[in-house]
Amino acid sequence: MTALIIDDEIQIRRLLRLALESRDYVVREAETGRLGLQEAAFHRPDVVLLDLGLPDMDGLDVLKNLREWSAVPVLILSVRDQEDVKVSALENGADDYVTKPFSTAELIARLAVIQRRHPGGESPEIIVGPLKMHLDRHEVFLAGEPLKMTPVEYAFLLALARHAGKIVTQRHLLREVWGPQGDGQTHYLRVYANHLRKKIGDKLVISNEPGIGYRLLVS
Repeated sequence: MTALIIDDEIQIRRLLRLALESRDYVVREAETGRLGLQEAAFHRPDVVLLDLGLPDMDGLDVLKNLREWSAVPVLILSVRDQEDVKVSALENGADDYVTKPFSTAELIARLAVIQRRHPGGESPEIIVGPLKMHLDRHEVFLAGEPLKMTPVEYAFLLALARHAGKIVTQRHLLREVWGPQGDGQTHYLRVYANHLRKKIGDKLVISNEPGIGYRLLVS
């Protein structure tokens, strides 16, 4: 299990890392909201521990941004104990709210509860016609043959394969593949869609819905 800590206090991050690693979590850290969103987009954690008082953006805005493209369990950690703040966090997609200071035993117990609400996680394989993607090994096979891909190509294809047959909007793809810094960079999509088309040949179709998004289809 991978946990992402988004908190600007290094002491809190150290405390959380010790507590989580003792429970066999792999821990990633970010000290700002923007870095946290990038980490979430590129590394796909199993749970996020999010502080509301970040230096570059409010934690609630980070949560709202994250919920546009991810259902990862989120545990809020904050010194803010006002009821309206807690309600707002929960209404915007937080799974639980813990007020600082907290005990590590309570924190681990809360994490266990919210992760039980999200059983199983994503399947380790995605199969679309002749395409097979092994998510744990980041391997791609097309008609049984290995397909070499750059990390960006892999992330782009995965975003389409997760929703095969459906339109994936430009905004969703940009956030999924490039994180928040990809907003508005639609030329990225055209370039990498063409890269993918060359690699998959005529076995699959990546169709462009102009001004809307892209769709992966079995030819």
